[in-house]
Amino acid sequence: MTELLYSAVAPIAGVSVPMLAAVDATAETADAITSLTVSIDTVWVLLGSMLVFIMQAGFAMVESGFARTKNTANILMKNLLDFSVGSILFWAVGFGIMFGASHWGLVGSIDLFGLAGWNGEIPGTAFLVFQTMFSATSATIVSGAVAERTKFHAYLIYSVCIFGLIYPISGHWGWGGGWLSELGFHDFAGSAIVHSLGGWLAFAGACVVGPRLGKYRKGRTYAIPGHNLTLATLGVFLLWFGWFGFNPCSQLGASGESAQIISDVFMTTNIAAAGGGVAALLFAWFRYGKPSLSLSLNGVLAGLVGITAGCDLVSPAGALAIGVISGVVMILAVALFDHVLKIDDPVGAISVHGVCGTLGTILTGVFAMDGGALYGGGFSFLGIQILGAFTYLGWGLLTGFALFKAIDFTIGMRVDKRIEEEGLDVYEHGETAYN
Repeated sequence: MTELLYSAVAPIAGVSVPMLAAVDATAETADAITSLTVSIDTVWVLLGSMLVFIMQAGFAMVESGFARTKNTANILMKNLLDFSVGSILFWAVGFGIMFGASHWGLVGSIDLFGLAGWNGEIPGTAFLVFQTMFSATSATIVSGAVAERTKFHAYLIYSVCIFGLIYPISGHWGWGGGWLSELGFHDFAGSAIVHSLGGWLAFAGACVVGPRLGKYRKGRTYAIPGHNLTLATLGVFLLWFGWFGFNPCSQLGASGESAQIISDVFMTTNIAAAGGGVAALLFAWFRYGKPSLSLSLNGVLAGLVGITAGCDLVSPAGALAIGVISGVVMILAVALFDHVLKIDDPVGAISVHGVCGTLGTILTGVFAMDGGALYGGGFSFLGIQILGAFTYLGWGLLTGFALFKAIDFTIGMRVDKRIEEEGLDVYEHGETAYN
């Protein structure tokens, strides 16, 4: 049939049959290459989604390890709830608000419910699954800061609000075509959009719910050690592993030029994590006289959070600098919140995610490189990064205090004294993690 078509058309067009056959073969080759490229990119995004999903196990291990035995099941349940409820809510509402058609650069519409109107190169479901993993992270960060004294049904309410409204609205500003992205704000994988937002929401939650019993007495701060640093260490390694999906997969592709970009992002991500861990170890050793494992673990996470915004723009040396700065600042922030402001954060979520997420977003404007020159023309780009960082800080505090105050005023945030003393596992869930 194809040969007959060539024979009929060729004399009219003034070309030979072999020439038309060559054109057809070239078109078929181009289509095959395009199809292969889309397939490679799709598989990479789905693989990255699986890596980010593993981070939920990492958060669960870190938070439970830094908490006491009597509250372990409660913390594990919250992490399970975050992802389960968040997956449904983000698909039904959050994805459309975040990536739907922009209204005044402030909020998207929900016309992408069911992925209607999606026009990306990879399948819309692949992009939705990947973004669902990110949304789960922001709410999970709050869990650690309010651990061991928060009512489970209060936690369920604020998780719904974060997944359905708070995260998607502000996410639209930077990633969904909103006003910050129009200004040139750069947050490759979410130092501000995901981590600092979660960290400042955690700050608001910790302030409203108050410190754990026995944490602060007569003006002094007393340590309440976690029950299992082995679990916490395993959790950090899982998070470090998962971050190789969190950052590189934000490129949304692995073919063509994307291969070099994701390779560079792998490098900067790993260097920053290592730099944060070593810096925290040495600084804690110098400051407290001992190389603290718990602070070193959080140093790794601080480096990872710090590099997430600019992992595609900085050199390995710049990534190391961001990691080192984040690791040191994290320890200073822990001391500030714990000893000066008397804000009880059992896992250091505010310092790691809030402070270092904001810091890393700003440092992107300092260390970002493009062909050996400062990206974006120097100060103007740095100014945009500062604006974006403090926008997410302000949004997190504003919405966080409003949400947690409302919950506390209506149903109450905190469990009764007896429940807190004896443990949330039995009273909230009717079971314990260790029998």
